[in-house]
Amino acid sequence: MSRRRLLAEINVVPYIDVSLVLLVIFMLSAPLLTQGVNVNLPKGATKPVSDKTPPILISVTRQGQISLQYRQTHSAVDLSALAEQVKAIAAANHDQVQVLVGGDTHVDYGKVMAVMARLQQAGISHVGLLTRPEGH
Repeated sequence: MSRRRLLAEINVVPYIDVSLVLLVIFMLSAPLLTQGVNVNLPKGATKPVSDKTPPILISVTRQGQISLQYRQTHSAVDLSALAEQVKAIAAANHDQVQVLVGGDTHVDYGKVMAVMARLQQAGISHVGLLTRPEGH
């Protein structure tokens, strides 16, 4: 009796078929997964924020009062004197200071914008807005 030799080859055709079907599925579903809002972002050169100097914190309370906090000092500030005080702190730090503005949820939007305008007049370019994460 003659023995038949076993054929020990792998049939790769089904694997190629499955791979091509998956490729087509992913190619068709990828554009549907991309969601977003079209925003025209401004272009400009930015520098990383220096962590060496602490930021100036400006808070606007519900009553519209403005307070300035830098390092260990915390004081109430009038809107007219805000620009001079921030400019003095920035000059002492070689203009390497970041200003963070936080406003109460119920404060008038115009009051926060007045603070931002004063900071712009003072020549402060690194201004951030403080927010609270949702659920806190």
